[in-house]
Amino acid sequence: MNKKPIIKKQLHELLFQALETERGGTKIYKTALSCVLNEELKGEWEEYLEQTRTHEEVLLTVFEELGLNPDTVTPGREVVAHLGDSLVTAMEMAKAKGSAADAQLVAGECVVLAETKDLQNWDLIGHLAEHGQGEETRVLSTAFEAVGKEEEHHLLHTKGFLRELWIESLGLPAVLPPPEEVKKVETAIGAARAEHQRDDMLKSKH
Repeated sequence: MNKKPIIKKQLHELLFQALETERGGTKIYKTALSCVLNEELKGEWEEYLEQTRTHEEVLLTVFEELGLNPDTVTPGREVVAHLGDSLVTAMEMAKAKGSAADAQLVAGECVVLAETKDLQNWDLIGHLAEHGQGEETRVLSTAFEAVGKEEEHHLLHTKGFLRELWIESLGLPAVLPPPEEVKKVETAIGAARAEHQRDDMLKSKH
């Protein structure tokens, strides 16, 4: 299959949005950590916060190598910033108006929403690195190799925690830490397998 040149304007738009997502992610994790009650989840989010800061640095290296100004504002980037600020506001609202347990659930949902966008950004960067043509592909490939797996981990493990915390809040037996964490899953297939094993894991606890 012949590789095609990347449309640079749209590549740059993706990178601006990706950088804004990481910067917003730092604020989101800081706020989420002020809502968290579960100690295992707190440890995970503290790790993800540090990794998110590192991901921003990786992207800034990409910007430098491609000659892009990291402060450039685009309409798409403004939307990403607005969504990130909205998630922070939602968590602050939950803390002010609901119980601590409710705020933790909202924080989990906000992290899942943010990490869904984050993972999509990096999946696209990885796709461009594999299928694109030109000097950009080398730069993108190096960045993707450094970050891609961590983003999938962030989303899959937080989704697992959120599911089990919701189940616990409904008065049903939960598996905490979740199967995704116990099985150390790194892919969507692994997460699906782990979730299917939750009933067995629940039985083994009792």
